Amino acid sequence: MLTRVAIVGAGSVARRHAEVLAGLGNVDVVAVADPVPEAAQKLALDCDAPWFGSADEALDSVDADAVYICVPPFAHGPGEDAALSRGLPIFVEKPLAADLHTAERLAARVESAGLVTGTGYHWRCMDTMAQARDLLSEAPALMASGYWLDKRPPVPWWGRLDRSGGQVVEQLTHVLDVARVLLGEAVDVSAMGVPSETGDPGDVDEGTVATVKFTSGAVAAFTATSLLAAKHRAALHTVSRGLVLEVSEESLIVDDGKSRREQYPAEDPRITVDREFVAAVRGEREGTRAPYADVLRTHRLACAVAESAATGRRVTVQP
Repeated sequence: MLTRVAIVGAGSVARRHAEVLAGLGNVDVVAVADPVPEAAQKLALDCDAPWFGSADEALDSVDADAVYICVPPFAHGPGEDAALSRGLPIFVEKPLAADLHTAERLAARVESAGLVTGTGYHWRCMDTMAQARDLLSEAPALMASGYWLDKRPPVPWWGRLDRSGGQVVEQLTHVLDVARVLLGEAVDVSAMGVPSETGDPGDVDEGTVATVKFTSGAVAAFTATSLLAAKHRAALHTVSRGLVLEVSEESLIVDDGKSRREQYPAEDPRITVDREFVAAVRGEREGTRAPYADVLRTHRLACAVAESAATGRRVTVQP
């Protein structure tokens, strides 16, 4: 069965998805849309597909079975609206938006449409995540520590809160999502930020530290920084009675005090997440492991951390 995909956005993430889709078999990229003509033309040429300046133009011109939304955080909305208006399944790259209002609005449309959705929270697709859940079902986590220690991305929009949402929303969100999967839903948040050297309130903080309480009773501390010259580490440690787990995109480390073993995902989860979405679009599986409605809760948590850091007040996470 051939699956025809339109891609909205033509940056590096869109290119990665296009390459993965090309390797899956029986998937054709039939259109690329981006308001920057040079970017759209380049990716479209590589995909042997036509290019367009907007999602509406693309979807009015080609027959597509699904749409990938691979745009910067501030640009979410028009692509999703174009696809949902035409009854097309959507794959949305993280974060869902730079703000919470846009994501909530789109989530309501997704629920009403009842369509297949997938998102870029590919850590969920690692088989090591399933192993971690099994281990924690026997020894529930009481504490956790998550972190994203990295450099500042070079794209100009990243350093502005109204464009990226900040590092917690744009990067740490992966680790917050893992915490939700392994610890349960978050209840409330307290956070503090390290302001940018510029002192401009619109600039992204250079560091954030947050404490989060979960419905399971577990408490966790999260740290994010963009002060480094290169990415150092991104992971979640969980602490149970007699057991420590470290979950990252690269591996799962299991330490019970007697032995320490490291296990690696059987497949790159960036491939798995695309394959599972395409299979769900074809009706070969019921859904995806990171549907929009569930990932909205991760976005709510990330936005709560960002709000607490900005205001200095404890924030209750929306249920």
